[in-house]
Amino acid sequence: METSYGEPSAPRRSRLFDYVDEGLPARPLDDRAPGPKPGVPAYPTPVFVPAHPRVVDATDGDGRAVRVPFIAYELFEHPTDGTVALAFTSLGRLVAVLGEAQPWAATSLGPLAEVMAEHEVTVRLDPVALTGAPHWQPASLAAYAEEMR
Repeated sequence: METSYGEPSAPRRSRLFDYVDEGLPARPLDDRAPGPKPGVPAYPTPVFVPAHPRVVDATDGDGRAVRVPFIAYELFEHPTDGTVALAFTSLGRLVAVLGEAQPWAATSLGPLAEVMAEHEVTVRLDPVALTGAPHWQPASLAAYAEEMR
């Protein structure tokens, strides 16, 4: 990576740990793998992320048509941070913010933050509220499930 003047610049570091919402109850951390500062979950902490399955039509090595499944993380627009990914330390927190119909995937916090940083996306951990966020409704989830068959 270079600056506009041709000088090397430092790689972009994930801002994940800058966005732990204040006022959350303290959670005990795993003593074997503490986070980088007090109150921040450890790198391998499991998190629940808004996501849903997708498929792409492709051709295999023998020329046959195949459907290749993958998981797409949902991204959100934030008023000051631009595009963000959301991660929740419990399924209950995800449901409280995004609703019961929200599709999700479980992953580890550290690798999620690294992948998102590669795409210049900030991860917000345990957001307490969203304004204008697109919430999945049971009917839209059922229609999507039918489409994926």
